[in-house]
Amino acid sequence: MIRTPSPPHGQQWEQRLVSSWLFWKMATGVLLRVSTGWARAKSKAQSAGQLIVWSRGFSTSSITREDSWFKSLFVRKVDPRKDAHSTLLTKNEESNLYKIQFHNVKPECLEAYNKLCEDVLPSIHADKYYPCELVGTWNTWYGDQDQAVHLWRYRGGYPALTEVMNKLRQNKEFTQYRKERGKMLLSRRNQLLLEFSFWNEPVPREGPNIYELRSYQLRPGTMIEWGNYWARAIRLRQQNSEAVGGFFSQIGNLYMVHHLWAYKDLQSREDIRNGAWQEEGWHEVVYYTVPLIQHMDSRIMIPTKASPLK
Repeated sequence: MIRTPSPPHGQQWEQRLVSSWLFWKMATGVLLRVSTGWARAKSKAQSAGQLIVWSRGFSTSSITREDSWFKSLFVRKVDPRKDAHSTLLTKNEESNLYKIQFHNVKPECLEAYNKLCEDVLPSIHADKYYPCELVGTWNTWYGDQDQAVHLWRYRGGYPALTEVMNKLRQNKEFTQYRKERGKMLLSRRNQLLLEFSFWNEPVPREGPNIYELRSYQLRPGTMIEWGNYWARAIRLRQQNSEAVGGFFSQIGNLYMVHHLWAYKDLQSREDIRNGAWQEEGWHEVVYYTVPLIQHMDSRIMIPTKASPLK
C-alpha cells in the first residue's frame, strides 16, 4: 500500500490561506448580492409609496391602503385603554342594571307557567316598594322551543338588585310562585347586563309586535371595538323604530351582547333588514364586526299578556 506523503508545514499554510481567501470572496459576493437585493426592494417600495423602516440592516414594510384585501384576515386594532368596559360603554349617570332570564319550560306546562307569571310578575313591577321594572316577558316562537324570556331593569344598579332580592325573600306570594314555577321548569339561567350608552332605553310600546333577540358571543377583548362600530351604526337602524335595546353581560356568559328589535311581523323584519344594506356605511359595520364574533344566535319572541313591550 502506497501512502501519499503529507505536504510540508509551509505548503499546508499556503493551502489554508488560499481556502480562506476563496471563502472570504464567496461570502463577500453573497453579501453584495443581498445588499443589492435590499437596495432594489427599498427603491421599489419607495416608488410605490410604501413606508420602509430600516433598523440594523433589516427592514419591514406596511401596506397603507385601508381597502386592501389583506385587512380582511385581521381585525383592526384599537388603542389600549385602562378604563373598565362598563365605564366606557354605559350611561354612567343612570346606572341601570338589567337581568335577563331564560326559562326552559316543560312543554305540557307552558300554558300554566304563563298564567302563573301573569298573576305575579306585574304586581312586583307595579309596586314602588321594589326598585325594579319588568321591561318585557316573552315566549320564544323560533329558536329554543317552550322557552320563556324575562327582562328586568333595576334603577340604581347592584344596590337596587340586592334590595329587591332581600325583599322578595320575605314575600310569601313570591316564595310560593318560585315553588310552583320550579315544578314546571326543565332548566333556567340568567345574566346581569348593562346597557350600551348609544342605544335608547327600552320603554313600553304598543303592539302587536314580534321581537327578535340577537345574541352575540364576542371574542375576549373586543367589546370596546364592537361598541365603537355600533355607536356609529345604530342610527342606520332607528329609522323604522325597530331598535329596542342593546346590552352587554357583566355576570354570566361574559363578552355576550344582546340586541333587542321589534317588528310588526316576519315580512317587515325581512324588508327592514334588507333595507339596511342600502344605507351607506352599513356594509362596513358588518364587515368589521363579523370577525369579532365567536357565536351568534337569534330568537323570534312573542310577548305574553304581562309584557309592557307588546
